[in-house]
Parts: sequence; C-alpha cells; structure tokens
Amino acid sequence: MKVRSKFLVGSGIIVITLISLAYLGFTQSKTYYHTITELSTLQGTSLRQRMRVSGNVKIGTIAHVPGSVDFVLTEQGKDLRVSYVGRDPLPDTFKDGAQALVEGKMMPDNRFEAEQVQAKCASKYEAAPNQTSGSPQPGQTSNGVDARPAGS
Repeated sequence: MKVRSKFLVGSGIIVITLISLAYLGFTQSKTYYHTITELSTLQGTSLRQRMRVSGNVKIGTIAHVPGSVDFVLTEQGKDLRVSYVGRDPLPDTFKDGAQALVEGKMMPDNRFEAEQVQAKCASKYEAAPNQTSGSPQPGQTSNGVDARPAGS
C-alpha cells in the first residue's frame, strides 16, 4: 500500500473515532427537566432518560443509609422518593424544607436515583427580620453616606 493510502485510511479512522466519541458524549450528557407532577405522565423511554427534578425536601424524610441518602421531594402536593447515590458530599444547605434540584434517573420502583444534588435555602438570602428599609446598606454609614472611597 502506498504511503498516501495509509495516511488517508489512518486519518479516516481517527475522524470516525472522534465523531463517534463526540456523539456518545452528547447523548449521554443530555438531561431533561421535569416537574414532579409531570413524572406520572412520562412513559416508555422518557422514564429511562437522565433528567432533573426539583422540589422542596419534605421535613423529617432525610435518612442516611449505607450507600445512599434517602429523602422525599415534594411539589404541589405530589411526593417523589429520592435516593442520592453520588460520590460528592451533600451541600451544606441541604436540609429539611430546602429547595433541591436532583439529577439522575427514575427507577422501576418509582424511586428517583440521583447522582447529583443541588440545594439552596431561600431563607439564607432574605433580609434579617429586625432589619428595616432605613437600615444602612453594605458600604454605607448609618446616615446613608457612601463609606467607600471615591473611584471604587
């Protein structure tokens, strides 16, 4: 075989390999967002796809069991049992009543197996109850004058 033919065959194999790897990476990383109420309407292959679901962690349902953390997400009166089997530690803001976004797959027993959990506690970002609208904002003195140096 000529050198040019070998080069073309080798280049073709490399290009086909790169295209197939890109396609596999794209299809495996696709995730769909669904609400807890939408999950009951999904059928067939839709149930086996990676998806994201959000809701509030139901109070008193967080249980640390060997190999996973089980809890229940609730939204508009519907509940979803979730088992977190990921390797990363749960966020500090993950606790009873927190808003959570889980990513994973539905299992045949109607349990959601999460590989990732993101949580936020809305009360953490609200104004303190004793703070009034007349209170100084960060960077201001008590009389409302900007305490930061000019030009910053």
